[in-house]
Amino acid sequence: MIPGRVTEIQRDQYTVITEQGEVTAVLKGAFYHTAGTREDFPCVGDFVFIHYNENGASRIAKLLPRHSKFSRADYSGHAAGHVKTILEQVVATNFDYVFIVSSLNWDFKVSRIVRYLTQARQSGGQPVVILTKADLAPDFGAQLAEVQRTAPDVPVHVVSSHTGSGLEGLSEYLQLGKTVVFLGMSGVGKSSLLNALMNQEVMTVKGIREVDSRGRHTTTHRQLFMLPSGAMVIDTPGMRELGLFGADDGISAGFNDVEELFTQCRFNDCSHQTEPGCAVRAALANGLLAREHWKRYLVQKRENKFVDDKSGYLMDKRAWQKSIALTHKGKKGGYKK
Repeated sequence: MIPGRVTEIQRDQYTVITEQGEVTAVLKGAFYHTAGTREDFPCVGDFVFIHYNENGASRIAKLLPRHSKFSRADYSGHAAGHVKTILEQVVATNFDYVFIVSSLNWDFKVSRIVRYLTQARQSGGQPVVILTKADLAPDFGAQLAEVQRTAPDVPVHVVSSHTGSGLEGLSEYLQLGKTVVFLGMSGVGKSSLLNALMNQEVMTVKGIREVDSRGRHTTTHRQLFMLPSGAMVIDTPGMRELGLFGADDGISAGFNDVEELFTQCRFNDCSHQTEPGCAVRAALANGLLAREHWKRYLVQKRENKFVDDKSGYLMDKRAWQKSIALTHKGKKGGYKK
């Protein structure tokens, strides 16, 4: 077997870069039996071992350990209000930086950036906020200040892919051997940014609706590109909504100031509603804790608990089905209907 890295996935066909160059590959049959869940299947950015075939499709035999992983909750196939289980959708793996891309137009929302930051902190990569289309927003000071105030520990860069303004500030992340994943909604300028960094048009750029600044999907699937600097970029399709998945650590990292207040409450089981000596209520009253910040914390905690409960049900169900299958296998030859 030879090592490789997955650069693109189209249906069940993988593109893998190897010492033999770029090859087309499919999953080895045994892989379907050894992978526990679909998040264990290869994703763009993954390192794998393949059985190389110079005359046809190679076969991916083994997925190597990941050092970072960006996931989101997948509600697909469930009608609103009828969600029985929630799956993990792995968006990208093995990256060093997470570029959270948001445009400085009418669709700018700090609350959305905060959600991406939570999952980015959970991923194992370093989050960086990229505010695009600076040429269309000459007075962006208020938006920049709002992001910096909300996430003071996160680097924020204002750029214009059209004029090149601010792009030089991204060079510190785009070093040889480093990998960056682009995340954000449709229309925020991820494809334009990639084209500017590549110094060529590798992605088609589509327009946005003027009425609400919403974009159309330019990127239809995840793909890894090599920049002239030797850095790699994983471009992802735009996400209308980002469902949090397994984000406890990410929430704690982004709201450590809130959770620090919990340790100052008089009662260990304080619900922060009516109890005397509540540090949270005191901080809200004297303005040390912004109500919007507290509200975002509560929303993310509730959503993450909901997702954990639903995904936990699915894992328990799979474990039960596996135990039944093993029991039947042990009774092979003696089991009767």
